[in-house]
Amino acid sequence: MALLRTVDRTLDGPWEMIVTAPSACAGPGDLAGLSGFIPAPVPGTAAGALRAAGQWSDREPTPLHGSDIWYRTPLSGKGREILRFEGLATLCEVWLDGHLLLTSRSMFLAHEVAVDLDGSHTLALAFRSLAQDLARPHKRGRWRPQLATPGSLRHARTTLLGFMPGWCPSVDAVGPYRPVTRRGEGGRPTGIDLRASVEDGTGILDLALSLPGAGGPVTLRCDGRETVLPETALGRFEGRLALPGIALWWPHSHGEPRLHAVSVEAGGGTFDIGRVGFRTITQLRPFAEGLSLAVNGVPVFCRGACWTPADLVGLPGDRASYAPLLALAAEAGMTMLRVGGTMLYEAQAFHDLCDELGILVWQDLMLANFDYPTDDPAFRTALESEIAQLLDRCQASPSLCVVGGGSEIEQQAAMLGFPESAWRARAVEAMLREAVAVRRPDLVVVPNSPSGGDLPFSTNAGVTHYYGVGAYGRPFEDARRAEVRFASECLAFANVPEPVSLHEAGLSDPRDPAWAHGVPRDRGADWDFEGVRDHYVGALYGIDPETVRRDDPERYLTLGRAAVTDVMEATFAEWRRAGSPTAGGLVWLYHDLAPGAGWGVVDVAGRPKSAWYALKRAFRPVQALLSDEGLNGLHAHVVNETAEALDVTLALSFASTTGKVAARAERALSLAPRETITLSSAALLGRFFDATASYRFGPAAHDLAHLRLSGADGTLLAEAFHFPAGRDATPREIGLCAALVEDRDDLVLRVAAERHALSVHVALDGEGRPADNWFHLAPGGERHLRLTGTAGRPSGVVRAVNGSEVVRF
Repeated sequence: MALLRTVDRTLDGPWEMIVTAPSACAGPGDLAGLSGFIPAPVPGTAAGALRAAGQWSDREPTPLHGSDIWYRTPLSGKGREILRFEGLATLCEVWLDGHLLLTSRSMFLAHEVAVDLDGSHTLALAFRSLAQDLARPHKRGRWRPQLATPGSLRHARTTLLGFMPGWCPSVDAVGPYRPVTRRGEGGRPTGIDLRASVEDGTGILDLALSLPGAGGPVTLRCDGRETVLPETALGRFEGRLALPGIALWWPHSHGEPRLHAVSVEAGGGTFDIGRVGFRTITQLRPFAEGLSLAVNGVPVFCRGACWTPADLVGLPGDRASYAPLLALAAEAGMTMLRVGGTMLYEAQAFHDLCDELGILVWQDLMLANFDYPTDDPAFRTALESEIAQLLDRCQASPSLCVVGGGSEIEQQAAMLGFPESAWRARAVEAMLREAVAVRRPDLVVVPNSPSGGDLPFSTNAGVTHYYGVGAYGRPFEDARRAEVRFASECLAFANVPEPVSLHEAGLSDPRDPAWAHGVPRDRGADWDFEGVRDHYVGALYGIDPETVRRDDPERYLTLGRAAVTDVMEATFAEWRRAGSPTAGGLVWLYHDLAPGAGWGVVDVAGRPKSAWYALKRAFRPVQALLSDEGLNGLHAHVVNETAEALDVTLALSFASTTGKVAARAERALSLAPRETITLSSAALLGRFFDATASYRFGPAAHDLAHLRLSGADGTLLAEAFHFPAGRDATPREIGLCAALVEDRDDLVLRVAAERHALSVHVALDGEGRPADNWFHLAPGGERHLRLTGTAGRPSGVVRAVNGSEVVRF
């Protein structure tokens, strides 16, 4: 078993690196006399080192898989030590003073080797040409996917990042991208097996470890309680600590993600074993009927996004790289992140932060689309070790809840017409289930993403990649018609970054040919995801996006930013309403891999896009939703996912864009913890009113419906809008105004409008952002926005999509 928290020392170097022709150096002795070495941070990648040395460009990535790349560092010491290599990408030889210690063929496996040191030594890492290895004869698979090339990648245990033309830059992952560490033998616990579970409300902590020469009793401590671990074999200690009434770990939307420190005392020393969280994960229905999760017995609507590395070039795994992105995910109300099979396993700091922030993690195996050679004993052995190391490394992580057998393997084969006997990934599923049963029986296993129906991509079973609303251009109603059970991918758009990020990247004009390089597309498709966004611009606003793009490119981008916010909010409102069969939705993707209008809801510079703000509103744990039920009127759904009872006021109004009210109702409600209440517009109004403009007895009496949920002190908790006749984006005077005002000894931005304001957006002159953006205002409505990340007195501009005013503050 892997040690969760170690006292290993990082081999910081100094390291240096050189790029050579393939096989130019058989061993480290052949490096003598070569010039061209550059400093190379470890952990890190060759691309990252070259970039730091000014020898590599993000705009035109230098291919590296066709070369050999050598790293070396001095190593001094006396006696036996253990060298640990957390991640070597990908074909790597480890040499010590000219002696070959290790050969690795997987970037997903960690390795340990014992060395006897006697003074000064040289440690060298040779990363051999992956391109040459992929070019040699390989057995072909039964199908060849469009996603990635070449087909021989099915035999390689490396990330598909860099191999997926159309949506991922060609950045080659080469180098010791995870830490290289050293430690002496003995003196601390090894072989640690730490498990946290819950039985009938009592926390159960099981621990086994090896500590030869403990010199007395070994005491396990957690939450102020302790027990002595019996010695079950020479130097092996195992035991259980029961913790009645332990505070449970919750997703941040539903409670506090409580973590508890675990330590062991032996021989007068105390060893930090790490932190654990106590929680249960259960499925609420058979997988074939749709994945649906409960945490600690409470159903959780899992919402979030599919994760991408913090930096595609350097592949960092440190806390500082993860923290800003994960903090944004938590702020947006995301309760789940999926690490898909096209990516790579993230470092321990990622899981630690998700534990702390209360973000559930769905972890796929690094398998995607290919017909993998699971009948090859060497491949199976490597994959079994990969699974075991993953589960051991995350053995005490409460945020890890789902492990999947990979991405779109079954879908790829099924869409090519293969029968179920060919597309069903039974071998990988069996390996995964066996490993989970032994190492993490508290986890939910998903065979593949998507999977579970008559066809693996059936929307009304298992888990699906739902792009009906989105890539396939379906109307909003399709989100209900498809009866989505759990969307492990959904809502992919070419999301436009904010102007400051476009300016930094030199991509401010969508008519510039360079613009297209930042727009993702599926390989072989005759359309791209900007066309998908444009489709909804036309559908929502009744305009021709190509004409606007030609005549007014700035407005074209503004309308694109606004359109995706309405699409995302409308889709999640449908899925979160009472009566929906949908138990989760994960947007594709979280973070851009390159500058431009990528799939990410956060851009490559780490700034939120309009879609992020939409999801922040859509994912609120205390939420108000409107659903169009046709002749049954509008239904107002009020959701309280928290553990606290709430006294709230629900107000529903129907008005023209100028503010003329046709009907209005208000009701005080007491929401119990975890309660959802649904009220029809008729029940709220106490009379008939054509809330959806369905009866057509004459011209509609209103242009929009506005639902407002406020707390006992009048604070806005959530709001929702419905537009029976669509959204009129024609610019006009709407009485938009903005000013900085004092609020509890702080400056906030007050934004108001006399008429209905569509997609109000704030652009600050410097760094910083508003707490909300790209939101609608009801006629006469106002918002008080806190500004974060600003220096001095902030200034900027406020606009609305349907307003002619440009308001400075």
